[in-house]
Order: sequence, then structure tokens, then C-alpha cells
Amino acid sequence: MARVRVGVNGLGTIGKRIAYAVIDSPDMDLVGAVKRTPDYQALIAAARGIPLYAPDTSAAEKFDEAGVKVAGTLDDLLSKIDVIVDATPGGVGASYKPLYEKAGVKAIFQGGEKADVAEVSFSTLCNYEDAIGKNTIRVVSCNTTGLLRLICTLNRAFGVEKVRAVIVRRAADPKEVKKGPINSITLNPPKLPSHHAEDVKSVLPWLDIKTSAVVVPTTLMHVHHVTLYLKDRVDRRDIISALEEAPRIVVISSSKTGIKSTAQLIEAARDQRPRNDIPELVVFEESISVDGREVMLFQAVHQESIVVPENLDAIRAIVGAASREESIKLTDSTLGLGNWLW
Repeated sequence: MARVRVGVNGLGTIGKRIAYAVIDSPDMDLVGAVKRTPDYQALIAAARGIPLYAPDTSAAEKFDEAGVKVAGTLDDLLSKIDVIVDATPGGVGASYKPLYEKAGVKAIFQGGEKADVAEVSFSTLCNYEDAIGKNTIRVVSCNTTGLLRLICTLNRAFGVEKVRAVIVRRAADPKEVKKGPINSITLNPPKLPSHHAEDVKSVLPWLDIKTSAVVVPTTLMHVHHVTLYLKDRVDRRDIISALEEAPRIVVISSSKTGIKSTAQLIEAARDQRPRNDIPELVVFEESISVDGREVMLFQAVHQESIVVPENLDAIRAIVGAASREESIKLTDSTLGLGNWLW
């Protein structure tokens, strides 16, 4: 099959990572990326050879004034591609949907959009096949991606009946200097349950799940405390084995590595990964507790990068370019997943 021609709308935290991942993918071509302002992100992208497009002629004039060359507008980009990955701020993507539809371009949205923006909410390990050939896909949020990787892995192996999760959310991404609590733990939201459960159910509507969340003053990662109730009694070693064998999940032993915090995880990634990205879900081995059918554990989610693999998979699914297993293998090889030094 011909290489997939991809455009990315938005070069923020997620969009730039998707763009560079597409460049590295052997079956995809990044035709261009849309940027609204000629800031340092645009300058870096241009210096790395990414063709830049402006959302409209007004924005294009700002690029001209700043001396940054653009290849055209969003409409021009849409005429050259098969798939657009919308990585604009939450809620903005829906406003672009009519443009994508008019251009006849398949579209992938992010978890900041409401579920009804797309035909299917997507998580590779859960429902890849449901997304094949669709016109619109929504890759769920970072926290939801982390929860679904865990739930679908254990459901495939043992059957999951019920989930309860507490999400400790980072307050902002590292570059976001005007967001987040400075000296507070903030209920998110005060009224339970949090929205994360409904987001999980957009992929697994049958699941009994409730979630709560707090926001804390850190920028590194999210942490979840998850309790799962399985269909039958299970041994702790079986849970560990299932997680170790699953794609995109890394089981970290604190006793072997000394890692027992998000700060240490990020420091380890700094020495091993570009941008210290951790696209895998990290499960802390010593936290795994099993009591009959009840499984409890702590897991960590790197909000800046965990959804990047799912976006590459979504591109292949939406054009019918690969099976689930083929896409996982190709994506994980492209991103170097699982290649930790221990």
C-alpha cells in the first residue's frame, strides 16, 4: 500500500511529538504541520525541515511579518493529505471538523475533544479493529489511555468486572508557566465521580468503573491508584507476568532499580530517551497487591508522550493500512518502546 500522507494541525506538547513520530515511521510521510503563531516551536520545526502551514490567511501574514516562510494555509494542506491529526487545544478540534469533512480528509482528534466529535473513541489494546476504515477517530486522553492499557490487558487475560481508580494529576506540562496550583492539592472535580470513568466507558461501555481525581503541584507525570475486581481468583505472579508480556506496559521494580517516584522515572528517561519521553504505561511492581479477585496497584503516566503510539496506530487503522498486531509492532519499533536498560 502507498505511504500515508499525514498532516498535523497543532505543534504543541502532543502535536510536535506526533509530527516527529510520523517522520520516523517507514510507512508515513509528514506533508506539513499547521501552526498558528510564529513562535520558537515554529522556528524549530522549520529548522528541522517540517513544511509549515498557517490556519488561515490572517495567521499567514503574521508569519510573513516574522520572516518565517509558510507553505500555505490549512486548506492547502488538506488538499495534499490522506489523514489530518488534530492536536489543537481541547475543544478547538471540533471547530475544524467541518473543514476536514469538506476536504474529504480522514481526521484523528485528541482526548480533549468530546467523544461525539468522532465515530469511535480509540485505544489500541482495546478496540483497534473498531476503528479500521472509519472517517473520524478520537484518541482518548493520557489518563484514559493509561487506564485502558491496564484494564484491557488484564481483561484479555483474566476478565475484569469492576474498576475503581484515584488519579493524582500533574498540574501542568513543564512549559506551561501560567497553569496549575502552586501550593495546593485541588479536588478535580469536587463532586464525584470524575470524568475519567466516562472517558473509559466511551471505549468500554460495559465496564463498571468509577474514578476520582486530585491535582497536585508537579509537572512530571500522573499517578493512578487502581483497584480491579476480576472474574476469578488470581495469583499475583500471574498479574505480573501478564503485564510484563503486554505491549506498551513497563513493570518497574523499585527494589532492583531504586525507582519509587516520578522524578526518578523522568531522570532515568533523560538518560535513555529523546525528550525524556515515556510512552509506555509504568506499573510499580512492589505496589501490586492481590487478594482473591481484587488487584491493587500504582501506575504512572507520562502525559506528554503516552498517546503518541496510539496516534500512529490510529493513522494506520483509519486508512486500513495494517492489522492491530502489525501496527503495534511497527509503532513500537519506530518509537523504541520497551528498550529500557533493565
